[in-house]
Amino acid sequence: MSIAIALHALAAVIWVGGMFFAYLCLRPSVGALDPPARCRLWRESLGRFFAFVWACVIVVLLTGYAMIGVGFGGMANVGIHVHIMQGLGILMMLLFAHVYFGPFRKLKNAVGDEDWPEAGRQVARIRPVVAFNLALGLIVVAVASGGRWL
Repeated sequence: MSIAIALHALAAVIWVGGMFFAYLCLRPSVGALDPPARCRLWRESLGRFFAFVWACVIVVLLTGYAMIGVGFGGMANVGIHVHIMQGLGILMMLLFAHVYFGPFRKLKNAVGDEDWPEAGRQVARIRPVVAFNLALGLIVVAVASGGRWL
């Protein structure tokens, strides 16, 4: 159980922390770059980050359901905070999949074609979803850390 909790928490920290960095640190800093450099930077940095997010999604699902099944004996035996965490986490995963298979794929194609206006549009489509997912992730962290005191 200790290993599952540690892996679960680390995966959440990597995912939510990466969104925090991308949205609140990297995004404001890239405005000084010209559109080709800015779009290439987003393609490369998001591509690397999203590989980690896929791994985090797998780890969170496996460890979360293992803890529920083995550690608590099923969903009927967990607190409301676990249900909230699960629901918001699944929503986060769906939003990530939308970004990955939609705007991010189009961003990669546009950068490859050197279509900078289209690449910029796709970055603009990704931005609000990441902001919303970051907010959800921060709520999940608060719910998880508040745990049974909810």
